[in-house]
Amino acid sequence: MSSAVPFAPAPAGSGLKPIPGDAGLPMIGYTLQLMRNPLKVGRERYDRYGPISWASAFGLRMVSMVGPDANEFVLRNKGDLFSNHQGWDYFIGKFFHRGIMLLDFDEHRWHRKIMQQAFKTEVLRDYIVRMGPGISHALHDWREDDRFLFFPAIKQLTLDLATDVFMGQQLDDRANAINEAFVDTVRAGTAILRFNVPGGRWSKGLRGRRLLEDFFRRELPNKRNSDASDLFSVLCRAETEDGESFSDDDVVNHMIFLMMAAHDTTTITLCNMIYWLARHPEWQQRIREESLALGKTQLDYDDLQKMESASLAMKEALRLCSPVPSIPRRTVRDAEFQGHYIPAGTLVSISPFFTHFMPEYWNRPATFDPERFADDRREDKVHPYAWVPFGGGAHKCIGLHFAELQVKAVLHQLVQQFEWSVDADYRMPLDMTSLPVPKDKLPVRLRRRQAVR
Repeated sequence: MSSAVPFAPAPAGSGLKPIPGDAGLPMIGYTLQLMRNPLKVGRERYDRYGPISWASAFGLRMVSMVGPDANEFVLRNKGDLFSNHQGWDYFIGKFFHRGIMLLDFDEHRWHRKIMQQAFKTEVLRDYIVRMGPGISHALHDWREDDRFLFFPAIKQLTLDLATDVFMGQQLDDRANAINEAFVDTVRAGTAILRFNVPGGRWSKGLRGRRLLEDFFRRELPNKRNSDASDLFSVLCRAETEDGESFSDDDVVNHMIFLMMAAHDTTTITLCNMIYWLARHPEWQQRIREESLALGKTQLDYDDLQKMESASLAMKEALRLCSPVPSIPRRTVRDAEFQGHYIPAGTLVSISPFFTHFMPEYWNRPATFDPERFADDRREDKVHPYAWVPFGGGAHKCIGLHFAELQVKAVLHQLVQQFEWSVDADYRMPLDMTSLPVPKDKLPVRLRRRQAVR
């Protein structure tokens, strides 16, 4: 690390301290270290500077705010100090323009109020019924293998489910192009060269956005006239009590963002669950027995609360690998955190990924221990913002209940049809280039169960 340098001088007479930190390596700062080992970098900086510090990364000077208190301060956003749009825009604004996560304040509240219509309980009931046959069809085609690559298989499944549930249709020969477009738009956010060089990550992201936008616009007229139950149709019909609804541009922007969120983050969650359940077969069997006890091959909405072991394992998988490792914001006014001065216009970032591994709040944080979420322990209750895989405050993930529904619907059929394992010394390597995905595509030994009751 380079020598500590104040971020900006505090106003005279304020009694506040400047934010400590350092730029890191010339030109690239901490970019590569954060992509390779964010936990190591985060721990070193937390031990050196405490819960707030600045560094150079991704071509910017950024302020990192870490720990549950920082999460609460930023996510609750009391007084609307922080802009979501100005935080995310630098990274993904070109690719997920005006998605729900990139809107601010009253406008965000208005859009969220309309969008809630697509995630009400009665709508979720329809979604899970739609998912069952698609999951069954996909798993029927899986074959036993000593090196079954779980990541591409589950990513294809979650994309197929998202297009059916969210769009009411199959992509068929367009599936690969759409999937690639989503991958390119997500990866583009951490591009170091952020201009349109052919073949570069940024250029691929822009091309992916154009493809997705053209795709949704072509489908929009039919959805406007549809009374179907898929999310695309529901968003077209959704209204507030005052009769306000989304424009065509709103629907397209929201669909691109929601489709990405629905299949990318669910894929990451399922990959981590499969990895840890492979290393802990006793938990795999525990979940299997609960699913078998339901006496049905496909899950219904009312079954979700009965899958208690799956709930615990899902929460622990989300703790061990938060699908969105860091969350950026930008201050719109001067702010103060724990005696430190944060000037207006500062790009700040909180880190669920790091918070979830802090031994100050979690017992043996690197250990897979779903029971830490059981009623008699509830380690997550040590602080209301210690476990934040879905964010918090006004911008808490609108699809969190849909995510649980989808994960459990897939897992329910998977444990009944298959068993899987990995070598005792296998550790899943993460590619942290953008969202954390298995670098090796997560090879597992997959075996079809002989007797499915």
